[in-house]
Amino acid sequence: MTNKLTTDIIQWDIKSWSRALKYWDNNIDWNIIQNGLELGGREGGLSLWLALKNKPTVCSDLKDVKITAEPLHIRHNVNELIKYQDIDATNIPYENHFDIIIFKSIIGGIGSNNNYEKQEKVFKEIHKALKPGGKLLFAENLIASPFHQQLRKKFVNWGGTWRYVSIKEMKIFLKDFSSYDINSTGVLGTFGRNESQRNLLSTFDELILNKVCPDNWKYISYGIAVK
Repeated sequence: MTNKLTTDIIQWDIKSWSRALKYWDNNIDWNIIQNGLELGGREGGLSLWLALKNKPTVCSDLKDVKITAEPLHIRHNVNELIKYQDIDATNIPYENHFDIIIFKSIIGGIGSNNNYEKQEKVFKEIHKALKPGGKLLFAENLIASPFHQQLRKKFVNWGGTWRYVSIKEMKIFLKDFSSYDINSTGVLGTFGRNESQRNLLSTFDELILNKVCPDNWKYISYGIAVK
């Protein structure tokens, strides 16, 4: 996968978050996947990723997702594989339908103003919408260290309202699934002021800090859960 394509899929803090793509690629039998759903698609990066694997995909967000996502899909000539639908992740209008449901960085926003119940509801709705044996591919912001928490409140517009989750909470959210695997990554990468700096810091994370820092210091969780 080229750097430009990875950028189009991940869009921000590319090196850190793209670890999820590599993990998913290596742990899914794509030959048996027939369809997919992206939740919180916005610009549709993960829908693009699924469509490039020739998988028919529903790209969704709360509203206007066709407007925000379709230009990227047209540019990569995959728009014919993608349908656009306004979907609230806490009320998914499908049951036993998808082989894959995928999201990146949506749970914190859904839980804004300390709404744990809405976050929990998302995972119940995903479980309902997956076929038996279907898989959730997730990548989500973690609450991370006290240092991360303070800097978010100071420098990130939504840092004081999002409800960032812990690995322990992710395990609770996934309790209805038959199995799951959770990984974590990223310590300094998010602090870069531009993508070049984030790339450099993420390299340092990969070489040293991911190996020596505890999981609860890291700011990204990613993995797969099986219905």
